[in-house]
Amino acid sequence: MVSQPDSTGAGQRGAGEWRPAVLEAVLERITYANEENGYTVARVDTGRGGGDLLTVVGALLGAQVGESLRMEGRWGSHPQYGKQFTVENYTTVLPATVQGIRRYLGSGLVKGIGPIFADRITQHFGLDTLQIIEEEPKRLIEVPGLGPKRTKKIADAWEEQKAIKEVMLFLQTVEVSTSIAVRIYKKYGDASISVVKNQPYRLASDVWGIGFLTADKIAQSVGIPHDSPERVKAGLQYALSQATDQGNCYLPEERLIADAVKLLQVDTGLVIECLAELAAPPEGDDDPGVVREKVPGPDGEPVTAVYLVPFHRAELALSAQVLRLLRTDEDRMPAFRDVDWTKALGWLRGRTGTELAPEQEQAVRLALTEKVAVLTGGPGCGKSFTVRSIVELARARRAKVLLAAPTGRAAKRLAELTGAEASTVHRLLELKPGGDAAYDRDRPLDADLVVVDEASMLDLLLANKLVKAVPPGAHLLFVGDVDQLPSVGAGEVLRDLLADGGPVPAVRLTRVFRQAQQSGVVTNAHRINAGQHPLTDGMKDFFLFVEDDTEEAGRLTVDVAARRIPAKFGLDPRRDVQVLAPMHRGPAGAGALNGLLQQAITPGRPDLPEKRFGGRVFRVGDKVTQIRNNYDKGVNGVFNGTVGVVTSLDPVDQRLTVLTDEDEEVPYEFDELDELAHAYAVTIHRSQGSEYPAVVVPVTTGAWMMLQRNLLYTAVTRAKKLVVLVGSRKAIGQAVRTVSAGRRCTALDFRLAGR
Repeated sequence: MVSQPDSTGAGQRGAGEWRPAVLEAVLERITYANEENGYTVARVDTGRGGGDLLTVVGALLGAQVGESLRMEGRWGSHPQYGKQFTVENYTTVLPATVQGIRRYLGSGLVKGIGPIFADRITQHFGLDTLQIIEEEPKRLIEVPGLGPKRTKKIADAWEEQKAIKEVMLFLQTVEVSTSIAVRIYKKYGDASISVVKNQPYRLASDVWGIGFLTADKIAQSVGIPHDSPERVKAGLQYALSQATDQGNCYLPEERLIADAVKLLQVDTGLVIECLAELAAPPEGDDDPGVVREKVPGPDGEPVTAVYLVPFHRAELALSAQVLRLLRTDEDRMPAFRDVDWTKALGWLRGRTGTELAPEQEQAVRLALTEKVAVLTGGPGCGKSFTVRSIVELARARRAKVLLAAPTGRAAKRLAELTGAEASTVHRLLELKPGGDAAYDRDRPLDADLVVVDEASMLDLLLANKLVKAVPPGAHLLFVGDVDQLPSVGAGEVLRDLLADGGPVPAVRLTRVFRQAQQSGVVTNAHRINAGQHPLTDGMKDFFLFVEDDTEEAGRLTVDVAARRIPAKFGLDPRRDVQVLAPMHRGPAGAGALNGLLQQAITPGRPDLPEKRFGGRVFRVGDKVTQIRNNYDKGVNGVFNGTVGVVTSLDPVDQRLTVLTDEDEEVPYEFDELDELAHAYAVTIHRSQGSEYPAVVVPVTTGAWMMLQRNLLYTAVTRAKKLVVLVGSRKAIGQAVRTVSAGRRCTALDFRLAGR
């Protein structure tokens, strides 16, 4: 049914008073959907026949393919796409014909029903189908092929869909995305609407994907005052949470107050009062919202630091446990106290066929005689061989050695170089749903030596969990390149462990070995780290494609990664080649490049299913990455930065499966797809701890503010065999010249020094 204004002014209620047109149609296809604000471009079938579909745009938050919609809005014309209907609001109308019901059920809207079962169910129940599912779902067992298990699944999915729809309709006015409405429902169930109305700021801390800004918008819509103390306290905690997302463990009090005033647009005095209440909660409330403490700031001057409680506890616990390990009289490898090192190193030389350099020898002795030690150095300096030597000697004395790294790729590499089993830190600790570890201070790991590679990636919270699980008397060795970017999460653990005057002994390998000197990748990594422009002329493994225009550089990056490298070097564009971008946004950013690379490497095919989620389309074969820590997925959780490939996609059960780098198959419900992003291109920050045969790096003036030496150095050191830079010499010069601006706000070095 279509109603639209005619040329005589129908559709007007009076002079200047607009009356909405009404359009009833079946939603056939979603062309584009913005998950942030619900803006949707879709094609609908008005039932007029002829197979023609009409374009509708606007507020279709939560609408599902196959649903019959009653839309209010206005008619218009797009210069490129022609006639279209702009939706102001809509309601769902259940289909009234058998054909409509069949299409509705077969659209994938109800989990467990695809086109085949939709046909069987409607053939059996006819026009009564929806009423049967609603009121007598057990009768579905009458349909051939529908057993009790699937029948229950369909009934549960129908009920959940109804409940989620109710929440979505309530949230529609505040532009909360479909996926977030689903998360709210999964978190609070039937209490969802009550929580949203009465405690909206809970959403920011309880529901992943809802930050303070979304919760604040909801709070305003339900009438919470602008200057409410509840709002100000939530805003302060949000500002601190943002700071931890940027790598800081705390914020100086003055900076936090200034940030909160700017964010909340309220008086400074009110912010100061609410901060005081957060730090000293009323009697009977055991848990403060924040902790204040005097510490030396990044410049060494004292500041009043304000921490979120988990980060303050973790910093205290990590420093205390490192010092406890260092000072204990117990030793689980006592044989190395009095070892004849000349004899031991001679045995090692016979075993490996290679002689250690003096600084490598020093590192081997340190790891086997000190309870906590750090080994650092750049590429080609022999870190890997030194670690292998340490493990060989420890195992020769029958020591129990555990090897770990923050990512699956890094753990695989560690296992290959040592010939011993290695795992991710998360698997080693057996993290459980909720994030607690199976191993901790009360139940330590059974190990004499724990080696952690790629330690620059360890953030404060993970490092604390790890060190807690190391038993007294065991030796703990951190291995990593301190000149790389710091961890994605809060803290600078490796740098703090290496701080001048600190208690943790360390060796820095500086000599580049002759074989590594022949590598353009290694040579240029060290040149960049020293503030020198990389050499590209005459190199067999390091190339520069000059392109000053940012948009053209983006297109050239895709061509190099998807076509030129595979053709010249025989590398697989999905498995072996990784595009590393300085930033996510922009024409040469990871976001835009992912879309272009997907088209080139995993294009859509009519015979293969795909799932559109927001602005992304997921297909079998897609390279994807997890973008949040989720302790409830997989065997021991799936973590921010985990990479994998989509191996199956089931529109009926609304699930896709990802095979991760750790060879674990992890299922994702379609409503969880906001946890996944494509990974044909990733930001350099997200590439930490990973190593790829070839990397392609767009370095353009469009990413000017991000161009820093440690960023480019990290990108180059991710490559095993080949680096291709695409962009402008000016942008590369900016990256090489610019030293990272300042330290993060952490106090771990201060606590370790016991000052």
